[in-house]
Amino acid sequence: MTLHILFLTITISKRKVSAAEAQHQQMVESLYEQNKDRQIAMYRMM
Repeated sequence: MTLHILFLTITISKRKVSAAEAQHQQMVESLYEQNKDRQIAMYRMM
């Protein structure tokens, strides 16, 4: 009987976000929320 063991090392480091990326992410979240509000408003009208 042979036992093969694979050793794996995973390193996790915190990602640094630039100002442009943070601004873009905030804009995307805002647009997502606006679209979600529109969908809710349309659903209520039906």
